[in-house]
Order: sequence, then structure tokens, then C-alpha cells
Amino acid sequence: MAVIEAVRNVAGLACASSSEFGATSEPVVGLMTEWVQGNERQLRDEGADLGGTMRLGAYDAVLTPGSKVAEMYGATTISERHRHRYEVNIAYREAFEAAGLKMTGVSPDGLLPEIVERPDHPWFIGVQFHPELKSRPFAPHPLFAGFVAAAVEQSRLV
Repeated sequence: MAVIEAVRNVAGLACASSSEFGATSEPVVGLMTEWVQGNERQLRDEGADLGGTMRLGAYDAVLTPGSKVAEMYGATTISERHRHRYEVNIAYREAFEAAGLKMTGVSPDGLLPEIVERPDHPWFIGVQFHPELKSRPFAPHPLFAGFVAAAVEQSRLV
């Protein structure tokens, strides 16, 4: 939703939306119709049986060195858990960046956006995965710890 909002209201693509919400001329987010299962490429049409069309489980991502997320993780390669049928459309990368969002995490092949952030914001990070699945009360996920740290810092500035 953060990506759609930015592309609509900052980059000026008023029709930007997700195919999850219905037909759109600007599918910034779309249903997965292609994925790799094992060593085999799978294809499905949007109207086909959706069984098995979910990116489920752990997937690697490559982080941009120097980005907020790379600093939070203390790494430039991560593995996070996914559970979704819709993906951010990499074809809109220029529109995201025109809206001030930087893709600071992508799949190892560079085709799937995993993380966007606004470098000019104290903490504006959007992710495709589920950090809550790896967070524990006394071992918070790096993104949750980073959010709390940014909130504490921002509260000191007020």
C-alpha cells in the first residue's frame, strides 16, 4: 500500500493500484503468475486455479549497502519469510524512485522488490515479507528494533 500511495500521490500516476483490488491500467502490485518451484519455472494465468501460487517460506534478499535496512540488519544479504500471492511490479521502479522511495532490498536476481525506504524520512520502510514471524519478546526483529529506536530519537527532537 505504501508503494501504491507514493506512486499515486507523489509520482502522479493516479490510476496506480493492485490487481488484488480489481482491473487497473497501472498494476503497481500484481498477482504472481510466474515463480520457480524447485528447479522448474511455473506459469499460471490470472484466471487459472490459484492453488500453489503463493510465495511461501524463506527467500533471500540483497540489501543496498549504506541503506537504513542494511544498517539495521548489519548485513547486505538477508533471508526472510514470505506468505503472499501479490508482488510489487519492478517495472514501476522509476516511478517509485521519482516518488522518493528507494528499493533498498531486492531478490538475488534483482527482479523482485523486497524493501523500499525513504532516505529523507526518520523511519519509512515497507517490506514484502513478514518480520513478525521472526520476532520474539526479548529478541525483536531488526526492523522492529529499528522502528522503536527511530521513534525514541524522534521524540527527543520534539
